[in-house]
Amino acid sequence: MDLNLRDIRAFIAVAQTGSFTQAATRLHLSQPALTVQIRRLEETLGLRLFDRNSRKVALTPTGRDVLPLLQKSLHDMEHVLIDARALGDGASGTVRIACLPTFAASSLPELVQALKEAVPRVRFQVRDVVASMVNTLVRNEEADIGLTGGELDDANLEVLHAGIDRLVVVCPKRHALAKQRRKITLADLAATPLVLTAQGTSVRAVVDSAFANARCVPEIACEPTYMMSAVAMVRAGLGVTILPASAREVRAEPELVARPVDDPAFTRPIALIKKRGRTLPPVTEAFVAMLIAKLDAK
Repeated sequence: MDLNLRDIRAFIAVAQTGSFTQAATRLHLSQPALTVQIRRLEETLGLRLFDRNSRKVALTPTGRDVLPLLQKSLHDMEHVLIDARALGDGASGTVRIACLPTFAASSLPELVQALKEAVPRVRFQVRDVVASMVNTLVRNEEADIGLTGGELDDANLEVLHAGIDRLVVVCPKRHALAKQRRKITLADLAATPLVLTAQGTSVRAVVDSAFANARCVPEIACEPTYMMSAVAMVRAGLGVTILPASAREVRAEPELVARPVDDPAFTRPIALIKKRGRTLPPVTEAFVAMLIAKLDAK
């Protein structure tokens, strides 16, 4: 027979009051019902917990030893129930998100702060990685949601929201592309050394596809993995780079400017995803709603 929380509460109440009558009043029970609970607990433990006669109730020596153990067990179990209810109603929990570095460095901090204000007990686990790794982390359930880029073709993943991120050319203010009045074309880019993020990144996939469809071969000067590295190389004069317009790196360097590309191919699909068939924690559902509202507002 398993221990019953009601029986443990009954034992503690009798031990604290030294009276079945007072303990029954405290617990809003009849005295016979309280007696049944104490007897059931004694049978479960195989111990006599109280010595009682017509005038008083006293803990047995074994009962005195058991009291702090059951008090701790009751305290722990009550907190388990409180914590479980908080998880169930979204009052606490952990948001596990994998996302593109662009998003992690731009919109994510503001969203994290907003949810923490609404749900102070929320925690976040953030993995800022390239798109292919975002998909892998969500697929392997190492993250519950992911904000990924590029075309998504994976039956294991469900798209919760889809959108686009426009790409721009980032170059020094003194660069010829920054000075020309017309919009930058793919032909302009083909004639300019490029600093492109490495293959496997969602931005690189868009750029490679645009050049391939135009049957153009770009001159690639460097292939860093991260956008901040690409920006540093542009600042050093190694070429120009192509980044999402939403990237914080675009605005971080006062001597660099961003210019639009006159080509519809220079847009990056983005998608908010989860693993198909998996239920999100309530606190993560709340974060998803905030995130979708943010993406729709762009």
